[in-house]
Amino acid sequence: MELDGGMRIEHGHQFTEHHRYVVYRNFSLSPLDMKTLSLIYQPMIGAPAVSLYLLLYHQIDETRTGYSRPEAQRRLMLGLGVGLGDAGRRYLIEQASRLEAVGLLQTNRIAAPGSDEILYEYVLVRPLEPAEFFTNPHFTLLLRDKIGKYAVIALREQFESPLPEELDQPGLSREDLSVPFFEIFRVQPHSADAELEQALAEIAASRERAPAPPPEPSAGIAYGELILGFPRTSANRPFVERLRTDRNGMAAVNYIAYKYDLDAVDMRRLLDEPGVFSPDGELLFDELQRRASVYYRQNRRLEEERNRIAGRSAAQAASPDEGEDEPPEEIPVPEDWYLPVPESLAGRCDIAQYNFLMRNEPHTRFLKRFFPGAVPAWLDRAFERIDLHYRMPREVINVLIHYLFGTGSAQRLSGDFIDKVASNMLARGVDTYEKAIRYVREQMELEQRLKEAERRAPVSAQAPGRGSRGGRSGTRKPAIPVAEQRTGGRQLTPEELAEALRLASELERES
Repeated sequence: MELDGGMRIEHGHQFTEHHRYVVYRNFSLSPLDMKTLSLIYQPMIGAPAVSLYLLLYHQIDETRTGYSRPEAQRRLMLGLGVGLGDAGRRYLIEQASRLEAVGLLQTNRIAAPGSDEILYEYVLVRPLEPAEFFTNPHFTLLLRDKIGKYAVIALREQFESPLPEELDQPGLSREDLSVPFFEIFRVQPHSADAELEQALAEIAASRERAPAPPPEPSAGIAYGELILGFPRTSANRPFVERLRTDRNGMAAVNYIAYKYDLDAVDMRRLLDEPGVFSPDGELLFDELQRRASVYYRQNRRLEEERNRIAGRSAAQAASPDEGEDEPPEEIPVPEDWYLPVPESLAGRCDIAQYNFLMRNEPHTRFLKRFFPGAVPAWLDRAFERIDLHYRMPREVINVLIHYLFGTGSAQRLSGDFIDKVASNMLARGVDTYEKAIRYVREQMELEQRLKEAERRAPVSAQAPGRGSRGGRSGTRKPAIPVAEQRTGGRQLTPEELAEALRLASELERES
């Protein structure tokens, strides 16, 4: 594995020692971070790149975060000990590109409106924690190629102290004795300081950050996995590089990958297609989800074809992996909104787990739980149409799935029936989880009342209704009497039975 990086500089006049730069960081390096830079990052990118990182880091006071003062880039070249000119520029670009490749630096070019001046912004990123670094396969393989496999194993052990023998025993119980902060300190409504809050908000507004994305199921794809294998000649690469600081964008990518069971290679292929980003670089969620849906269906067809050729059953090839499909904790479901666990899932999860999955899981994964093998293709397409065309929320789709497969309605299951139920829900404004639960409960009560009315109706009242279809009650066929089997009466004695058999044999001989 090799580093392949380079800032996009079209010609030398765009990046010179005369251009000014600023540095931004919102963290402070700890002794553990310094050890990580020295023992982990330096073998991968080299000592000059780490020197540039520390040089940029110290442009801001150690006890502060934020921006440095604008300086000419000659200060960086002289600080690295390289000469001014074309060789020094190429050296600075090379070391900055190495930092960008391992995720320690992001470079932005800022152009003021109405001015020809260009300002470069170097945004420093904190090194990964050792535990997080060694779970990243790309970084681990790169470090292995630099220092060797056994050196990586030994290096991993240097960053974690072993568990004491007294605590490394089975059966130990832990009791949390800590008291939460909010139970000790309580803020009264009248004690809020409006002026203080406004002042802090004005200070924070000097550096706008993207708001935290809503909690969504995630496929766990890191930014480094997307960018390391992304084509450098792709027209979408600048937009993909912006995802590094766009937490909402990365959350959307991971949610779509989780929903359609895609990996980092699949997502790179989709993000490389034209039309998934707007002209200004914004990720188009609906368009990416539509293309991921098409890709998902194509993969399903290819998988079914491979299974058919190899002679394997679809149930063995497409069975969902229990334990890995559980999404991270999101929105709990109160007991008042619980729906019973279907008989087909009894024993696999309790009522709380089932309702939690129904509230938070994508419909593609929730639907798989009702089938021992692969979901029928026509059924998958029906719910995909409801998701993409009708724009029905995922939790509402999951409640619809429960109504179809968990309440006995599957006896009349068809594409037309599913479409009618979904259309009825949309017409009645069912767009939230709670409204969907009320809708299902109303439908179940209605069906129960109809069944009771049918049971109470007399047979004589039902017969004319069935025979008078089209107003031709007088042309009904007459009822034909049917011979009934009689089980009562006197039993024949052995002598009588023998005499009957003798008469039967005589009659047979005479005939």
